[in-house]
Amino acid sequence: MKDHETAESGYGLPACPEAAVELRDRVAEFVRARVMPCEAVLDAGGTAARTALARLQDEARAAGLWALPLPRELGGQGVPLSVHAHLAEAEGASDHGPAALGSAPLLDVLMLQRHASPAVRERHLRRITAGGLRTCYAMTDPDSPGTDPATTTTRAVRGEDGRWTLHGRKWFTTGAGDADLVTVMARTSGRAPDTDGLSLLLVPTSAPGFRVVRELPVLGAGGQWEIELDGVTVPADHVVGAPGQALRIAGERLRLGRLLRCLRWLGQAARAYELMCARARSRTQAAGPLADRQLVQQLVFDSLLAIRTTRPLVHEAVARLDAGQDARIETGLAKVAAARMLQQVTDAAVQVHGAAGLGPDTPLPALFRAGRTARLLDGPDELHIAAVARRVLR
Repeated sequence: MKDHETAESGYGLPACPEAAVELRDRVAEFVRARVMPCEAVLDAGGTAARTALARLQDEARAAGLWALPLPRELGGQGVPLSVHAHLAEAEGASDHGPAALGSAPLLDVLMLQRHASPAVRERHLRRITAGGLRTCYAMTDPDSPGTDPATTTTRAVRGEDGRWTLHGRKWFTTGAGDADLVTVMARTSGRAPDTDGLSLLLVPTSAPGFRVVRELPVLGAGGQWEIELDGVTVPADHVVGAPGQALRIAGERLRLGRLLRCLRWLGQAARAYELMCARARSRTQAAGPLADRQLVQQLVFDSLLAIRTTRPLVHEAVARLDAGQDARIETGLAKVAAARMLQQVTDAAVQVHGAAGLGPDTPLPALFRAGRTARLLDGPDELHIAAVARRVLR
């Protein structure tokens, strides 16, 4: 471990339960030694990426690190949220960490476990947990703002036989290119701005009428997709929850999902910070090492301050959610702080690297891209700022 890593003592990480320290360190080492060297192949997609990911998943199983936070009764290891919060930072240092370690479908598994029909739970949940089925979640229509789901135009109509037929398009659907099942938000009754007529339906991507329209590069990177549902029909028991309950279930999902993202952003920021410190200490110019320059020292200080002040906000929100308390204010604060922090730290790391920080020889372009997109994912910062302010002022 480098001197600055020892000195930072986990960059202000709240105390990890003693029994989980070894597990956290094993996850961090797996991501560092196994996942990060494969990032270029995984980023490129295609057959080579699928092969590499399958190999990493087998290695995670062999190491006893597979599906750590997923329910034990479904084949996971049942690690509680209070512990997984520490693991999520370690695995999130790479965008591919959650998929390699089998924790990526956590939100889908919990949603289906709580709200899907018995037949769907029996048919799919163990296979999802084992990695045999890939899932994704489609909420936003191309012509509707994601912050206002009441404007959803994708529709599902129930026939006399009870089956549902879907028509519409969704975009910015993570992982849809390789998914086997997609949960789709659709209007099943009423019209905008009615929110009671929105439902969630589980759609097999092999169903006739399902089509991947295109991949949507995000600042040059893949992984997001636009899909079309042209008369896709699913059985009556593929409604997730009761018809009309989409927003309640989606809100439940988002509360945990936003915090998992924040934890992963902390892991990515710590990675960028380590790269910046290493560069400052190793890069020497005529006047000496970059680490002796006050402007570089300022970037290091400001980055560490951002990480240290953000981490407690995120873990406070996790603790409240885990305790069943109202965490809406804490989650809003954490989401905005973490997004800003990641963009600030990755920008500083690029600056210290100079031109090398813009090229393909470091992960900084991908980390910087993650920092910019963070301010839009799971609701733009402005949405959370306004929501928190209104709640506080009331």
